[in-house]
Amino acid sequence: MPIVAGVDFGTLSVRVTLLDSQRGRLGTASASYPLHRHKDDPDFATQSHDDQMKALVQATREVLAQTGVAADDVVALALDTTGSSVIPVDAQMQPLDEYLLWCDHRAHKEAQQITELAHAEHLEAIEWCGGVYSHEWGFAKLLYWLRNNPEKRSRFASAFEHCDMVAATLIGITDPALAPRSVCAMGHKWMWNPRWGGLPPQEFLSKLDPLFDGVRARLEGNYRTSDAVAGSLSEYWASQMGLRAGIPIPVGAFDAHWDAIGAGCREGDVVNVVGTSTCIIAMSRETRLVPGVCGVVPGSVHPAYSGIEAGLSATGDIFEAIARRAGTDVRTLSQGLEEYKAGQTGLLRLSWDNGDRTVLVNPELGGITLGWNLIHTAKDELFAAIEGTAFHTRIILERMAEYGIPVNRVINAGGIPQNNAVLNQVYADVLGKPVLVPNGVPTSLGSGIFALVAAGVFASIEEAQEKMCLLFKVYEPEPVATARYNELFRLYREVYFAFGQRGSVSDTLADVLPELRKIAAQVREPKA
Repeated sequence: MPIVAGVDFGTLSVRVTLLDSQRGRLGTASASYPLHRHKDDPDFATQSHDDQMKALVQATREVLAQTGVAADDVVALALDTTGSSVIPVDAQMQPLDEYLLWCDHRAHKEAQQITELAHAEHLEAIEWCGGVYSHEWGFAKLLYWLRNNPEKRSRFASAFEHCDMVAATLIGITDPALAPRSVCAMGHKWMWNPRWGGLPPQEFLSKLDPLFDGVRARLEGNYRTSDAVAGSLSEYWASQMGLRAGIPIPVGAFDAHWDAIGAGCREGDVVNVVGTSTCIIAMSRETRLVPGVCGVVPGSVHPAYSGIEAGLSATGDIFEAIARRAGTDVRTLSQGLEEYKAGQTGLLRLSWDNGDRTVLVNPELGGITLGWNLIHTAKDELFAAIEGTAFHTRIILERMAEYGIPVNRVINAGGIPQNNAVLNQVYADVLGKPVLVPNGVPTSLGSGIFALVAAGVFASIEEAQEKMCLLFKVYEPEPVATARYNELFRLYREVYFAFGQRGSVSDTLADVLPELRKIAAQVREPKA
């Protein structure tokens, strides 16, 4: 049976999975690469393209050896990567610097300038990315780089997102104008959309900064969805990786978007890819603006639908921080959380420790915990933080539903749900819907699915999903917990908008702390 390689580039390592079209996952291997930080600049975060390619070679050869699969048996390779990881290149596609990784946050000033000018110029694109351009995204990072690297500007030819750079490298493309560009990457991070003719107009970009003169043309190219083949594996990289030259490589995408496909996402589903942060992915036949949602892009998840991307700026990071402050780790601190009842802590925690990505789109917010007393513990805060991330997710899903995005099934994907039954149950209870969790690790399944379609093994994504996706473990909402969480969500929603939106403070804030105490007391009352 045909075998394909699914590649997933994460923040610290690359994972290569071999998938058989009948037997599913045959094996997985990973290899790490360093993240470069500066001790005097917490916003600095870069990675070497060469380090990543060496790791890809290592992981590919390791999984071939591990499984005993012959090079000629692998018929396609597909890859997804982190998003908002930008690399400037010269006219021969050689890197001029390292990737400005998604967690490189140095472009605050540039993002603010883009946002302000976009609103002043009534640029439609800004409304389709939540009304605020992020310091993580492409134009902000590229402008920051151009401003701070004057000695390299003369050699600058173009810039690429991570997934497009790796694909072009593997194919052997040496002319930036010939490199396919992912609709997923450019749509969600560079304000590309066919609705307004692709990228923002050059007039806007030049008004932003003369350093951007001509940049639109440098970023033009062959924009494609992931059902298109970007090219074939070059002789050089085939020999390095131990694969057969000439196998197809489809246009790449972001990890969370393909994780959603690998988790079985279809229209009407919402996939919460829960890790250090949460990426929320949905699909809709219609392309419509959803205020406060950072990305609605035709073809970004599934080529036949508009992809919707939202999320929480911190999830697992919050849990880790709580445990770290308590001098322990999350696994240890989580022991006994299964005994907690909905609302019993009397705490209400907002997950703004790294700002709000959706729906307020405000990076300047900070974490808030209400309801402390003198005997609360770190374990109480951890449980309240799980509840808080679930409440924030409900805020987002209700906003999406309000604007016509169907939310029929909720799937919890990503690393955390695989190992945290308490979180999955809390999400089911807070959302009032069954939460489905893949019964196994879905990472790399999305890239494998697109590789199988590229090789012609399956005629459609749906056919490949039917064969390759995992079964679900289902967490059903518990009626008593859901009723209590409905009470708490009313308070959470009040606090969320009161603290997060200027001019929205309500007189009812005075009721929040007494109501939290009342609900906690009700949980403690012995049943008759």
